[in-house]
Amino acid sequence: MGAKNNDKVVVQITKYPQKNKKPEGKVIEILGKANQAGIDMLSLVREYDLPYEFPEEVLNEARKIPQEIDQNEIKNRKDFRSEDYHIFTIDGEDAKDLDDAVYVKKLENGNYLLDVHIADVSYYVKDGSKLDREALLRGTSVYMLDRVIPMLPIELSNGICSLNEGKDRFTISCSMEIDKSGKVVNSEVFKSVIRVTRRMSYTDVNKILNNLDEKVVQKYKEFILDFKLMEELAHVLKERRLKDGYLNLDIPESEIILDEDGFAIDVKPYETTFSNEIIEQFMLTANETVAEKYYWLEAPFIYRVHETPDYDKIEETNRFLYTIGKKINVTRNNIFPKAFSDCLEEIKGTEYEKVISTLILRTLKVAKYESENKGHFGIASKYYCHFTSPIRRYPDLFIHRIISNLSDYISENKIALMEEKAEEYSKISSERERVATQVERGSEDIKKAEFMEKKIGEEFEGIVSGITGFGMFVELPSTVEGLVRFENFNLPEYFEFNENQKMLVGSRSGKTFRIGDKVKIRVIFASKLLRRIDFELVGEKKKEEIQNAK
Repeated sequence: MGAKNNDKVVVQITKYPQKNKKPEGKVIEILGKANQAGIDMLSLVREYDLPYEFPEEVLNEARKIPQEIDQNEIKNRKDFRSEDYHIFTIDGEDAKDLDDAVYVKKLENGNYLLDVHIADVSYYVKDGSKLDREALLRGTSVYMLDRVIPMLPIELSNGICSLNEGKDRFTISCSMEIDKSGKVVNSEVFKSVIRVTRRMSYTDVNKILNNLDEKVVQKYKEFILDFKLMEELAHVLKERRLKDGYLNLDIPESEIILDEDGFAIDVKPYETTFSNEIIEQFMLTANETVAEKYYWLEAPFIYRVHETPDYDKIEETNRFLYTIGKKINVTRNNIFPKAFSDCLEEIKGTEYEKVISTLILRTLKVAKYESENKGHFGIASKYYCHFTSPIRRYPDLFIHRIISNLSDYISENKIALMEEKAEEYSKISSERERVATQVERGSEDIKKAEFMEKKIGEEFEGIVSGITGFGMFVELPSTVEGLVRFENFNLPEYFEFNENQKMLVGSRSGKTFRIGDKVKIRVIFASKLLRRIDFELVGEKKKEEIQNAK
């Protein structure tokens, strides 16, 4: 196809490797030059065979959907469009698919009323339609730093389904009365119609709550009491969760800054504030409430399941924790989230907090979707589901469809069919989520390596984040992680790997490297093509070797 050196191409294998023979293939697509803007992300799309563009028949179906609500449908729903009903979306500044809105009120008995309104995507995406089949195929929206591969076309995700300020929108709502201890004492789930009062950002809500910007405070002064009440309720909910054993893992996500051409120019920890926590606590509570309600109704359903971790894995983590005088207090038949959260509370604020949070995360199983309720270990909940993001997750859309169907009479045959679909769609959604997670991590790895390509030869302080039989991983304050291989220790001795204590021990000096140790490193290799970053411990290194690495 006329491909040239340094072109990034898609190759179809025609002969697989055999003894002394390399594989053979043919070029079937030229993506562009390897260092061309955006080609790295496009390569990921091809690598995982993601459905990047919507088929024309799916787009046509989306374009036929009106961008205004059907006035005849309003009579079938609870109406929340009154001006004194202050309802808000709170998202990142750049968010366009706004699928959740909230309202909070203090009741006369001292309890709180929390209404969580979620875009009623199921009203527009009908079961078995072209839009529905495409959404199931995708399973989830995929976020890749400089682009999003959405589950639904923008006519829905950014249009009629997005809860845009001042626009009438159909929603499915979960209304909860919550007592002073954070327990939901009454709840109701129903179809509704809303009109968002204000579209808020996490940044502005944080400025209001902490009085950080007089202009912002003045702009939203009539709603300040609403946000203060939200903050109060979120603290109550979080406190209840922590008592139950909710795992409050302190693992910052990465924020990767791209220039206008899509090249990485900075990497740093993603800063969150309590305004993020408000929405997280409200959504967790709605998800739990809906899951419990439909569990007791014995309805066909998709649960978000996070099973109890394996005892042997916990003991492996404990072998390291013993070295710093800590332990996750469990027995083989007695494993509860509270033991994990107690351990996390003990190391909170210490130099080990981040490292132990990461170790505990690796001890846990991967959450998945199932048609059978098995509880959620990580949030210490007996009932949990994903109800709050139907624009970007298929299980949420399916649950909305169940809620809508159960509000009318349906036959036993249809219920049986829904149960079959719940089991099938759980498996598909779990697999699509796994792929999306790999793609999102891959996109971060590429951009972190791209950023570090410009840092070869520079020195940084970092923390040992992992110990292996071939070296150790070091994480920098920026969240960039690289490998220091044994040959790059620059020390005149052999190091032995103590797997139990997650430690390296020098054969002559007895010098040790443990998870959590602070070390000084130099960047010696970085490649976005290989998605690899290598460090060396700072020692003597010839300048010409650094230049060659560059």
